[in-house]
Amino acid sequence: MNGAGFWKRFIRHRSGLIGLVFLVALVLAALFGPILHPVDPMQMMGRPFQWPGANSRFPLGTDNLGRDVLSGLIQGARVSLIVGFCAALSTIAIGITVGAAAGAGSKWVDDVLMRITEVFQTMPNFLFAIVLVAILRPSLPVVVLAIAAVSWPAVARIVRAQVLSLKERDFIAGCRMIGMSRWRIVTGQLLPNCISPVIVLASMLVATAILTEAALSFLSLSDMNVVTWGRMIGNGRGSLREAWFLTAIPGAAILLTVLSLNLIGEAVNDALNPRMREA
Repeated sequence: MNGAGFWKRFIRHRSGLIGLVFLVALVLAALFGPILHPVDPMQMMGRPFQWPGANSRFPLGTDNLGRDVLSGLIQGARVSLIVGFCAALSTIAIGITVGAAAGAGSKWVDDVLMRITEVFQTMPNFLFAIVLVAILRPSLPVVVLAIAAVSWPAVARIVRAQVLSLKERDFIAGCRMIGMSRWRIVTGQLLPNCISPVIVLASMLVATAILTEAALSFLSLSDMNVVTWGRMIGNGRGSLREAWFLTAIPGAAILLTVLSLNLIGEAVNDALNPRMREA
């Protein structure tokens, strides 16, 4: 894959570029926000239900307990990005391992791994995640584990299909003829050639992980010691009439983040499309 050509095609995708700019801005806010706005999001700082712009100390207002909404939004961004990317990486690692083993292994290995994959796919993902978090006790590592546990089958099936297609190609037969081991063929030839669809899927996995974490936090099934966007929405749902901004602000943050990741995924898909390369 030509890196320069990929970026040239990606930049031509305006919506993808907009999504990337927003995501970079969100990452910068998560990294440097606590330095520029050093306020504890768990501490009661002022009068409750101050609207955005009413007090210069609280640019986005205060919640029902007088906590700063902006500081909560910043910490929520950090939590969402950490959970999203860690869950996506864990999902990809599990999915690639299972998919490559199923596609490159013997028939009985393929059958066993695919039956296990089908079992996970038949379970309602969100309900399964709730059960895992409830059993293992809510915390960010447990949330990441639960999201990865319900998300890896899609990656495994994609990788398996790619491996099954590639292992019949002539270059793989040539590798066998020169005596390359199965491990070297899988890691050196098959996986590098089937990684493109996984890269495209990665942005969707991050977006799904962020939505799932927000939903779990909304149900108070996350770490109670950190502020998350989902918990901010949950805390503000009882004050919709008098302070609707308490749910609208974190809700808009989730919407824009997921939208930007979807736009990036579409742009990456177009940039990696062989027909786009010929254009």
